[in-house]
Amino acid sequence: MTLTRKGVSHLFQSTNKSIPSLTSFSASPSHFPPSSPLHHTFSASMMEEDIENAASFISKWDLDSSSIHKVTPLFQNNEDEASKFLKCVKDLRRAMHFLLSQHSDPEKLAICQKLIQIAMRRLEKEFYQILSANWDHLNPESVSGQSSSEGSLSNVEDDQAEIRCEEDEFITRDESVLVRQQRRLPGVGGISDLKSIADCMITCGYTKECVKIYLLMRKSIVDEGLYRLGVVHYKASQIQRLNSEALENMIKNWLNAVNRAVKNLFLGEKVLCGYVFSDYERIRELCFSEVVKEAAANLFRFPELAAKNKNLKNDRIFPLMDIYEALVDLWPEIEPIFSFESISSVKQQAHSSLMKLGESIRQTLSEFESAIQKDSSKSQVPGGGIHPLNTSAMDYLSSLADYGSILSDIVADSLPESTSKLPESYYESPTTTSVDAPSPAVSTRLAWLILVLLCKLDRKAEQYKDASLSYLFLANNMQFIIEKVCTTRLRVVLGEDWVFNHAKKAQQYATKYETMAWNKVFSFIPSKPFPEEQSPEAAAECFRKFKAAFEESHRKQMSWVVPNRKFRDELKVSIAKKLVPAYREFYDNYVVGSGMLSGDSLEVLMVKFGPDDLENYLSDLFHGGSSSGSSSSNSSRGCMPR
Repeated sequence: MTLTRKGVSHLFQSTNKSIPSLTSFSASPSHFPPSSPLHHTFSASMMEEDIENAASFISKWDLDSSSIHKVTPLFQNNEDEASKFLKCVKDLRRAMHFLLSQHSDPEKLAICQKLIQIAMRRLEKEFYQILSANWDHLNPESVSGQSSSEGSLSNVEDDQAEIRCEEDEFITRDESVLVRQQRRLPGVGGISDLKSIADCMITCGYTKECVKIYLLMRKSIVDEGLYRLGVVHYKASQIQRLNSEALENMIKNWLNAVNRAVKNLFLGEKVLCGYVFSDYERIRELCFSEVVKEAAANLFRFPELAAKNKNLKNDRIFPLMDIYEALVDLWPEIEPIFSFESISSVKQQAHSSLMKLGESIRQTLSEFESAIQKDSSKSQVPGGGIHPLNTSAMDYLSSLADYGSILSDIVADSLPESTSKLPESYYESPTTTSVDAPSPAVSTRLAWLILVLLCKLDRKAEQYKDASLSYLFLANNMQFIIEKVCTTRLRVVLGEDWVFNHAKKAQQYATKYETMAWNKVFSFIPSKPFPEEQSPEAAAECFRKFKAAFEESHRKQMSWVVPNRKFRDELKVSIAKKLVPAYREFYDNYVVGSGMLSGDSLEVLMVKFGPDDLENYLSDLFHGGSSSGSSSSNSSRGCMPR
């Protein structure tokens, strides 16, 4: 996308085409802006001498001459000649002012005017050549880099730090930083010459010609810079047709481009433009606006278009929040760069994109909540394990927690009315001293979404015919949620009180499971003190019933699963602590101590089912298979209180 370089003479031919924004500037070389007053010592003889010297020197550099100077660059390695040329133009202007003030000698005035025209045509060509020959050095990225070549990036930060106390003068502070960057520019190839030529042409009334060349060259450079970054012209119809994968790739490319576009391309252009036209505020504003306005508006329009695309997958919220975060992070740069009133539409576009992104993100959160509530899967999770809805929802929520600071801006004033029904433990601010802790609004929003998930899991538990298995399912899934919270940034978002309260709930589910799953087995162990008159037959019957109940419960629960290793071990220990000691006393009393049951009685009853055997059998539980090693599990971080 390189600018086509046609014949230079064609570019510098007189033109009647006007630049609308420059109508207030005269394009006629006969009109001269006011200059400093003439010295009273300036005489007719001095005027004659200035005209004669200027005529001799300027004619030497006439583009229509046949000398070698016609093709020799004036401002390239020829500082003395260039300075003398500019001085001659200045002297001519002074002479013309003198002639006009004296109302004398129209012929001399015409000669001066003709020489000015020759000089301006030469300066037009030189202006173009400098912009063209220094294409790489005057690339906006190079300008911003050159302005920071002596550590100015850190200097800019230092500059900002020096005046950071003046918080109510944000724009002024950043513009002062731009001015300081501009002061570092003269060392960059050709920039000081550009300023000298621009000053000369504008002073002589050739503003339109100067600006035309500048816009032609600089707009091409900015457009090419964006093209190299992969920024294309974004069309609404095109973005809406993109599938999820193509749009995500375009978003990644935009995220890679926007930082360099703002901090290098646009900033560099404003620095350069501000230096070249530093003495002419209106021209400076016009040139910068015309060069970057269209490109910047296109760049900042993309987020709004992306937010309207409905083809992103369920996790569309994350690339949208990446875009939102990028815009928020760049806003301190966007504000001062596009501070001119004539380019305020660019800031408005960036702000509009932020608003549309926020709306889309809030809508996606609502759709996520609705998807949980509407989940209609009827299949039971084998063994009361972790429900797929729980897994996907908590992965989603833990990823949302990583965007806590961004979500704080987005959901602050948009909490659903239903969250007002949350128990206090769900929405109170997390008790944390973390400096990056999100706002209470984010904590409330995510706590609400987890509550919606828990309510749905309660309904899923009703699908189990065995009540003890339904409570094991609830305990497993609550424990999974707690583990996910404890091992992600959700812990910072929700706080330790939330973890503690839900850990108690998980323990309640576990206790319910134990009671319902093992009460029948416990009921066949006689309570102490054991009846002394109990016959061997009655004791044997107790052993038979206990053994049958235990084997039935054990066989049923061999297919049940507790994925979390720590939680699984705690359940086994809890069951064993209640069951094994009671059975051991009963066993010792009737088998070991009194010898009431021995020999043939034991063989008939098959009571090779001692207390140690119970512990071995219990160790096989909750792996979802027939062997203790049939399942691997995740370790817990220890959120469950003891």
